[in-house]
Amino acid sequence: MAGNYHIVLLPWLAFGHMLPFLELAKRLAAKGIHVSFISTHRNIKRLPPISPNLESRLSFVKIPLPQVEGLQESKEATIDLPVEQVPFLKMAYDGLKPAVEKLLEETLPDLIICDFVSFWVPEIAAKYGVLSAYFSVFSAATLAFGGPPAELKTGSKRRQPEDLMVSPDWFSFPSTVAHQGDRARKIHASLNVPDESGMSSGQRMAETIEGCDFITLRSCREFEGEYIGVLEKLYRKPVLPVGLLPPPTERLSKNDTERDAEIWSNTLDWLDRKTLKSVVFVGFGSEYKITRDQVNELAFGLELSELPFIWVLGMPLGVEDGLDILPQGFRTRVANRGMVCLGWAPQLEILAHPAIGGCLFHSGWGSILESLHHGHALILLPMIADQGLNSRLLVDKGVALEVERGEDGVSFTRQEIAKSMRHVMVDPAGEPLRQKAHQMRAIVANQELHESYIHQFLQHVMNPRERGIS
Repeated sequence: MAGNYHIVLLPWLAFGHMLPFLELAKRLAAKGIHVSFISTHRNIKRLPPISPNLESRLSFVKIPLPQVEGLQESKEATIDLPVEQVPFLKMAYDGLKPAVEKLLEETLPDLIICDFVSFWVPEIAAKYGVLSAYFSVFSAATLAFGGPPAELKTGSKRRQPEDLMVSPDWFSFPSTVAHQGDRARKIHASLNVPDESGMSSGQRMAETIEGCDFITLRSCREFEGEYIGVLEKLYRKPVLPVGLLPPPTERLSKNDTERDAEIWSNTLDWLDRKTLKSVVFVGFGSEYKITRDQVNELAFGLELSELPFIWVLGMPLGVEDGLDILPQGFRTRVANRGMVCLGWAPQLEILAHPAIGGCLFHSGWGSILESLHHGHALILLPMIADQGLNSRLLVDKGVALEVERGEDGVSFTRQEIAKSMRHVMVDPAGEPLRQKAHQMRAIVANQELHESYIHQFLQHVMNPRERGIS
């Protein structure tokens, strides 16, 4: 039966979405499901390779990205663009609708799983009798904070940015999950103000949730049970977690360059010389475009902490490749305890190394799970989107400390960076946090637990009785 079941996946054009969708696709294919993963030509080329034993069941469907005014050709993912151009990418993404509809008409899959941007998918799926689901790559806490679809569309109860700075009244349990400072104002605008694509993010998500047959998300009840319960009440349709999709250990593939292999070899040698759980991993992902001023303040904070660190650093906006963006003399002053990797680094393998004991990063959901998979204590510096909500969730769970910010909720100082790092890594007062983070491995790294969620998900979608269909 499983081999005849066909699921189509259509993620948004951001690698923070495509990679979890790909991990879900791999888990489904491993269960014998026929999976089609849709994206654009360039994005599919940039995805990591899959295991040869999945190739017969997991196929990649390449669809050309329509050209729209304001979007340069070959810019096919958010990572390629400054944030102000992302609405044009949404316009191009909406232009995929005819090609997706043709695919559904020709193949008649059993289920299509889409992202929050693709509000038009449920309608065309219903037209051909295909089940549709929204797969959220956000935490359950982030979704629950957003509220019911009507709230996302109109903001009726939260008309001002300040309303997003407190936990909503539909949380019936203690929670500090809320936005802060300028981030609340930016999120309020994104949710409520239509961009150049003609729709706001809140409207897109609301219509996707309303139109689909059920919701699925990268979470589990053992970690976010109270928030999943909120979602079930808010959405009034099935909410099916698929587990946390623990990451596999990353290995260099045959496609990696000699330079990449050399970087990893040097990094491994450096880490091998460090004490167990003594090193802080520092990184802010590929989506957030860090500024040069932030690089400087972070560098001085790392120096002040006097702790060992490894920093994976992308080039800031407006800075040409090849320029040294670090403060003068920084490399020399920290040479005995700090390593900076500009650009590429094998992040998953670094996080798996026994010398790593904590992480200083932006609190993206994927990075949180990758870090807690190894029991690392977390020092959080949220920057954009859902990161502030994730940060508060982890602070509430007792496994993280959020760096103190200025009155704007955004700016930070080197002193606060150093203070937070020392508290989480070495201060006696941080010991309960370190213990809780270590204990979280029992949930996040439990492959058997998360496999059971995939099994429950398939049982629901493949069994009409599970869906209430007689």
